[in-house]
Amino acid sequence: MKRFVLDASVALRWLLDDPVSPYAERVKRLLIKGARATVPALWHLEMSNGLAVAERRSILSPANIDQALLHIEQIVSQRVDTSGTFVSARQSLATARACKLSAYDAVYLDLARHERLPLATLDERLRAAAAQAGVELLR
Repeated sequence: MKRFVLDASVALRWLLDDPVSPYAERVKRLLIKGARATVPALWHLEMSNGLAVAERRSILSPANIDQALLHIEQIVSQRVDTSGTFVSARQSLATARACKLSAYDAVYLDLARHERLPLATLDERLRAAAAQAGVELLR
């Protein structure tokens, strides 16, 4: 069974893009076919924030948000594992500094490194940092 670290940048595309980017669609199909994603705990907050911003900007209506949450909850319950690994502020800052990332993105990179899993992301800076750090990118 394929496992990978899922960045919120991919999962939010499932809900906000029309049409959904080919990469995000491929990642979603992997999950539907039985792959499992691992996410840091902050992924859930990033997803909520992305939906809140989409609602404020009138990209999604409250009814669309409710549907999106049901969709994400179904995927999470079946195919997504939330990492219980302690996230050290010192470690995320060190990675953020070294790779010129936000501390949030550094958490995804560190999780992929720690778990030795490929990373699924649409964030170009995170993709570049992963390549530089020797972290495989999910294709």
